Amino acid sequence: MDQYIGEIRLFGFGFAPVGWAPCNGQLLAIASNNALFSLLGTTYGGNGTTTFGLPDLRGRAPLGQGQGAGLSSRSMGEAGGGEAVRIQGAQLPGHTHTVAASSAATGKSPAGALPAYTGGASSYGTTADLAMSPTMVGGGGQGLPLGTMPPYLVLNWCIAVEGVYPSRS
Repeated sequence: MDQYIGEIRLFGFGFAPVGWAPCNGQLLAIASNNALFSLLGTTYGGNGTTTFGLPDLRGRAPLGQGQGAGLSSRSMGEAGGGEAVRIQGAQLPGHTHTVAASSAATGKSPAGALPAYTGGASSYGTTADLAMSPTMVGGGGQGLPLGTMPPYLVLNWCIAVEGVYPSRS
């Protein structure tokens, strides 16, 4: 069967066959690609007077248009996402850090130090609101971006620029 104009396919070789163009965001002249322009318009770029753009699928995964159950609505030509994201503290789930002590106590105030082991006696006192040193429990991490890419295999996305004009149902 002949391909439909505007159909996008994956190829296992690194070039666009005759009648196809790579999905690399290039601009095409409307004058020489009227049929394809009538289907795509300026969804993927171009000025709509002399040029229009092809989809750019380099380094991108395609996503179906519309809204699935419990998902955000997506429109034709919408692009989003990224290869990495920097997580902020407010995005982390609530959690606690433990402080362990194994040395014998040398004083009663924890200021500037860690609470110490008291040899079985209660380590709680009656003094209220003792300030802990800011170094008591330190933060972790280095603030590096977190990769978000799943495993992948690179193939060649191409769009048909020649073929059968699709009828609307």
